[in-house]
Amino acid sequence: MKGLIQRVQHASVVVDGETVGEIGHGILLLLGVEKDDDTAQADKLLDKVLKYRIFSDNQGKMNLALKDVGGGLLIVSQFTLVADTRKGLRPSFSSGASPAEGERLYNYFVAQAVKAHTTVETGRFGADMKVSLLNDGPVTFLL
Repeated sequence: MKGLIQRVQHASVVVDGETVGEIGHGILLLLGVEKDDDTAQADKLLDKVLKYRIFSDNQGKMNLALKDVGGGLLIVSQFTLVADTRKGLRPSFSSGASPAEGERLYNYFVAQAVKAHTTVETGRFGADMKVSLLNDGPVTFLL
């Protein structure tokens, strides 16, 4: 399971002209699910996302986590994160979970996030989404 997190001033997801998820200050998480991923890996990644210290403290150092700053979490499924790009000019998605398993683990991840954090928004699994964000920093990490 891979998560690309971006510290944002705001972010939103639009599907078919409708905004389906939107946050202010917080983290945009692009989530990719691989074949052998399970709920234990989802739990571990979620814990890291929520506790990862990427927000500035009073001295301007990245010492604060999402919960410390009361930020929102926008979770967007993105299977392209698990692509194998080592060979050739076309990505291979053979390491990605099946659509059914990817959706199951994505939904599990979201459900756990809702239990653990106050402000959680999402995209729509499998949809053609338009993601807008204002990256703050820019600050981006691949977990």
